[in-house]
Order: sequence, then structure tokens, then C-alpha cells
Amino acid sequence: MSITIEAVKAALAGVIDPNTGKDLVAGKSAKNIQLDGVNVSFDVELDYPAKSQLGLIGAAAVAAIRGLPGVGQVSPNVYSKIQSHAVQRGVKLLANVKNIIAVASGKGGVGKSTTAVNLALALAAEGAQVGILDADIYGPSQPMMMGISGRPQTKDGKSMEPMENHGLQVSSIGFMVDPDEPMVWRGPIVTQALQQLLEQTNWRDLDYLIVDMPPGTGDIQLTLSQKVPVTGAVIVTTPQDIALLDARKGLKMFEKVGIPILGIVENMSTHICSNCGHAEAIFGEGGGAKMCGEYGVDFLGALPLTMSIRQQTDSGTPTVVAEPDGQVAQIYKQIARKVAVKVAEKARDMSSKFPTIVIKND
Repeated sequence: MSITIEAVKAALAGVIDPNTGKDLVAGKSAKNIQLDGVNVSFDVELDYPAKSQLGLIGAAAVAAIRGLPGVGQVSPNVYSKIQSHAVQRGVKLLANVKNIIAVASGKGGVGKSTTAVNLALALAAEGAQVGILDADIYGPSQPMMMGISGRPQTKDGKSMEPMENHGLQVSSIGFMVDPDEPMVWRGPIVTQALQQLLEQTNWRDLDYLIVDMPPGTGDIQLTLSQKVPVTGAVIVTTPQDIALLDARKGLKMFEKVGIPILGIVENMSTHICSNCGHAEAIFGEGGGAKMCGEYGVDFLGALPLTMSIRQQTDSGTPTVVAEPDGQVAQIYKQIARKVAVKVAEKARDMSSKFPTIVIKND
């Protein structure tokens, strides 16, 4: 019995991508199926970074094809290819940045910056090129969290090179002011400074730029949401009612300016005792999931309240790089894959497909 491409497709249609929930054919991941007698080769193209998943998905695909009678050698090529996706109407994409993800909260103190840096590191660990922009002009924290000091360099006197550590490109006002110097600036100046940080940093071929947004939903946040080309937003909250109340305001703000909500992360979900390991929901439980149900958005994951997360981030080696195989790092990586899958589901940016029209007066 000869092997056919239709039979191979049928076999691959039975393989479910655990990150998207779709089979490889319906999800349009299976490509370039080729037959050489009884030998089969094929590509699996994932549109999200999944370095830790490539072997698992490839093995499942090979196993499915080997179930076909008479099949010979099976050669898979599983890889990720990140595309640019559409942003809010009327805002142009940034050069050398495919997707911008805003990480926001309605209020401070919910671990937004910690979540942002670990999300960025988790995307990088899964094989993406990632940068992080510290948009909190009044209280920049990414220099400390990323373990970076010093001043950014400029090659032309007009733009600056991103600072780097742990495989991330980083830009922050914190690199240009003394740590003890307060930023006594009004809103318009802050917005202008942030746009300069975004546009005058020489980002290098980023798949994702994570923007650590300032807390709140005021004029600064609204202006940023209208001028920065954002693919989607992640809302960070804690389980207690007062945090959820403010998180709802943040969610509504993004909805009003046409930025899709990629999902909600519940931080400090349970407290884990460092002595006995007992878990207790000291801030309440289920609030993040309930909010997701109310607004029809995805619950991306819940993170525990543990001393190690705080210690590692304060020391400049956040959890994903401090304990890459630990349980908390795995949660961050799961959240990162969910975020990347949600981004991949958005409409692709097609502006590069259209010709530039130039009108000349003869």
C-alpha cells in the first residue's frame, strides 16, 4: 500500500498542538509535506515561540505518521516563525519591532513590573527576540530588576543603543537619572520622554517588545495607548476586591482605545510558607478568574506569593533566569506561551504588503 499526502495530512490532523488546542492541519501549522517513496518529510511552523515544545510536538507528529501502514523514514522540521500583527487603527508599527505587548495594572503594588520582566524573559527562553521598555517614568524599576547599571551609548548622537542583560534589550529612564533623583515632571513632558525612549532606542529585530506600563489609568496611560502601536495588553491584578476594582478600569481603558486584552494574570494568588510549604489564599481566591468570566477574556495564570520571587527580582536575576527549571518559572513560561498564542491569533499586519504611492507634480 503506497503512502499518500492525503493520508499524511489525515494523520497530522489527529495531532493537537497543546498550546493552541488546534490540530496541526486546522491550525495551518503542517506545511511542505513531501514523499520520497515510503519516506515522509514535513514542516511544522508554529507562529509563537515554543523552544521547549518543539520536541514534544515533533514527536507526536512522527508517532501519528508512523501509524500509517508501510511508512518508512519520517523526517519532521519543527520551528517557530513570529509575524507582525495589527495594532490600533491609525498608529504605525515601530521599525524593527514586530509586536508590542503592554503589561498594565489599574493600581500599583500588584507585582506588575515583576510579571513584565519575567514574561519578557520567558518569551526569550522560548526562543524569541525580546526587549523590555520601562514606561514608568516616575518609578523606573527595570534597571534594578534586570541587574543593569550605567548609561546607554549613542553612535550618532541622536539615538541610543539598548542596554542588555539576560538576553533582553532594555530601555528605561532609570539609566539616565540618578536612582535617588525624583522625576518632578508634568504629564506632557512624561509622555514626550516616553515616546523618545520608545522611538529613539535602536531596537534590533524584536519579535516582542514588552512595555512595563505605569500604574493607573490617567492621562499618561491614555496618551500612550493612543500613540504607541500596541498589539495587545496583559492586565496584572491580585485576588482582593480593591485590586480587581482598579484592574477593571485598566481593562476598560484599553477597550476604549481599541487595544485587545490578551488576558489577565493573577499575582500573589496564594502564599506559600517558606518553612512548611502550606499554601493559603491570604488575599482571597478566584478573583482573577471571575473577572475573566465577566469580561470574556482569558485567564493566563496565577502566581504564588513567595519570598524567592521578590529576592530574585531585587537581586537583578528574576525567577525565570534564577531558577529556569523551577515551578514558578514554568508558570511564567506557560503564561508567556499563552500570550504569544493570543498575539498570533490576531490579524496580521499587512502594511508591508501594500505599495508606497508617491504623487509627483510634473
